[in-house]
Amino acid sequence: MDVDVPTLVEQARAGRPRAVARLISLVEGASPQLREVMAALAPLAGHAYVVGLTGSPGVGKSTSTSALVSAYRRAGKRVGVLAVDPSSPFSGGALLGDRVRMSDHASDPGVYIRSMATRGHLGGLAWSAPQAIRVLDAAGCDVVLVETVGVGQSEVEIASQADTSVVLLAPGMGDGIQAAKAGILEIGDVYVVNKADRDGADATARELNHMLGLGESRGPGDWRPPIVKTVAARGEGTDEVVEALEKHRAWMEEHGVLAERRTARAAREVETIAVTALRERIADLRGDRRLHALAERIVAGSLDPYAAADELVAGLTGEG
Repeated sequence: MDVDVPTLVEQARAGRPRAVARLISLVEGASPQLREVMAALAPLAGHAYVVGLTGSPGVGKSTSTSALVSAYRRAGKRVGVLAVDPSSPFSGGALLGDRVRMSDHASDPGVYIRSMATRGHLGGLAWSAPQAIRVLDAAGCDVVLVETVGVGQSEVEIASQADTSVVLLAPGMGDGIQAAKAGILEIGDVYVVNKADRDGADATARELNHMLGLGESRGPGDWRPPIVKTVAARGEGTDEVVEALEKHRAWMEEHGVLAERRTARAAREVETIAVTALRERIADLRGDRRLHALAERIVAGSLDPYAAADELVAGLTGEG
C-alpha cells in the first residue's frame, strides 16, 4: 500500500518516531516509493555529524554507543543511533540486541534508536545504511551514531559511511597483536581503549600508539588520531571521547576534509545504486538470447569475455 511520503517526511521532521521508523522501513524493504522518499529527503539532509563505531566483538561497542548518547544528550543534541546486527544464516533475522543494551534511552524523545540486520551484506553494515543515515539526518538528528557488527580486519566499510570513524579495542583480547596487521586499525580517526579498568589497558594503549607511529608519515597540520581510555559501563572517559570527536570535526572543517568525505560518500552511493540496477538488468537477461549468443561466441573462440562484457554493457546502457 502506498504511503503519503510528504506527510511522512513532515512528521519525521517534527520528531515523531513512528514516521522515522516507517521511512527507514521503506528503505530497508526497497519500497517502490524509495525514489520519492529520497527525493523528498535530499534538501533536508546534510547537517548531521555521522560517527561510526567499530571494533572486534566484545570490546563494548553498544555500551560505548549508549554512553556517547548520554553525553550528547547532556549537550542538548538530538541523537540518532543506527545499530547494525548480524543476520542469522538460517532465518535471515537478527537478534537486534543493541536495543536491549540502550534501553535507558528508549523513552527519550531526543533519541531515536534503530537496529538493522546486515541481511548477508559484508563490511559490518547493512546495505541500506546510507539511506537510513539520510533519514535520521533529515529527521533533525544533530548526531548520528552508526554502530557496526563485530568486525574483522577487512570489514571496514564504516570508514566510507561516517564523517569520523571510532575504532574500539579492549585489553586482553589480542588487539595489541591485531594492531600490527593491516585492516581495521588503519581506518580510525579516534581510537578508544575501552574497559580500561582491566589489567593491560596501559600496555594496549602503548602498543597502539607505537603502531600508529609506524604508519604513514604525517606532515605539520595533519590529523593525528588520539587514543582515549574509557570505562564505558561507568561512563568514564566518554566526555574525553566527545572532545576528541569535536576536535576531529573542527579539523576536517578547517581543512576541507569533511566536504571531501561527504562528496566521496555520495559518489559511492550513486555508484552502488547504478551497479545494483545494472546487476538486476543483467539478471533479467539470464534466459535472454543475447546473453546466450555472447556465451556461444566465447566458447567458439570468436569473442573474448571482456569484449563480450563490453557488448553487454553497451546494450544495457543504450550505447550499442
